Amino acid sequence: MDPITNPYAPGAGQRPPELAGRDEQLRAFDVVLERIARGRSERSIVLTGLRGVGKTVLLNALRSAAVRGGWGTGKFEARPDQRLRRPLAAAAHQAVRELGHPRGEDVDHVLGIVKSFALREAPSGARLRDRWQPGIDVPAVPGRADSGDIEIDLVELFTDIGGLAADVGKGVAVFVDEMQDLDADDVSALCAACHEISQTGLPVIVVGAGLPHLPAVLSASKSYSERLFRYQRIDRLPRAAADRALVGPAAEEGCAFMPEALDAMYAVTAGYPYFIQAYGKVVWDVAPVSPITADDIRVAAPQAESELAVGFFGSRFERATPAEREYLRAMADAAIVGSSEGQADSSGDVAADGGSAAYDNGAELSAVPTSAVAAVLGRKPQSLSPARDALIKKGLIYSGERGQIAFTVPHFGRYLRAQA
Repeated sequence: MDPITNPYAPGAGQRPPELAGRDEQLRAFDVVLERIARGRSERSIVLTGLRGVGKTVLLNALRSAAVRGGWGTGKFEARPDQRLRRPLAAAAHQAVRELGHPRGEDVDHVLGIVKSFALREAPSGARLRDRWQPGIDVPAVPGRADSGDIEIDLVELFTDIGGLAADVGKGVAVFVDEMQDLDADDVSALCAACHEISQTGLPVIVVGAGLPHLPAVLSASKSYSERLFRYQRIDRLPRAAADRALVGPAAEEGCAFMPEALDAMYAVTAGYPYFIQAYGKVVWDVAPVSPITADDIRVAAPQAESELAVGFFGSRFERATPAEREYLRAMADAAIVGSSEGQADSSGDVAADGGSAAYDNGAELSAVPTSAVAAVLGRKPQSLSPARDALIKKGLIYSGERGQIAFTVPHFGRYLRAQA
């Protein structure tokens, strides 16, 4: 096939494969927008799932839906080394500009509050060159959202932005990717602000996306967080949706898949959107003519796996220290030991039809006990806590429940065993 027209290449401009099978989430979000527009109370939304299931693409699609509805939106990606104030100020600035409110004193006043909120990022007494300038062309409004207490300031910021949105009969949505990486104090402030806004009925919502343990992060911050958010688990695609993710983009380029080719693709991708896109890209480049056959999949598989080993798995593995890599490999070994003892798999390494996914040689547990990892290494569990905690902070593993640990990346255990 012509590589220039490859519909699975990143940025190809086609409907992203990761979005297939997400119609339920899109419809539910449309209902949320409509309810809030009519003055009804509604919870904010949190999307959770492993890496590679398309959370970010879905988050962008939800934002596009809000923009089409005339809402003001802003988005940022949380980072462990950055506090909330600066990126949220930039997102709020963009949301106010998107609202379509006629520029006047009301808009300038709210923009001034956003600026005050942003400028409070710099410590008192900081030199001018060390202060971040948010690029808002109105004077800051002192005495509002600038107390220095992030919880108080965030409530005031959301209140004033929500009031402006209500004036034009619209809403504001703030989208936060990698939400689990927010600082603990910032998570607490965000929960408090969402709670306050829900009480006042102002049209402001937060839409977050993060790893599977994000609900636990929110619950640890505020005990009432389960009442603030509508949690949606984003998982790998069922067979029919995975087929649509391949067939739809190909059909737009006048290409088709043979049924056995779709069987082979689901076997190697297990329905994970990122893998579907990665394999789809290589298969398109390798296949000489339409329709694409199972033989084309077999020819393309080694190159696709090689690219995943470098770009998807390897780039993450390289971020780990030697001690952390040792822990990761022990997790992979412990998963196989646990699987051989008959524990059930829920990680996606078993195909939906009950057979083993070709991508992984043998079932792999979604989570393993930390004691099992310690046993593999011949160490006491307490001595491994620093490595485990560092890996959690780097987003390579997560703890869904006490004493259990799992990879955030599908098929990571297979990659580690192959490297060993």
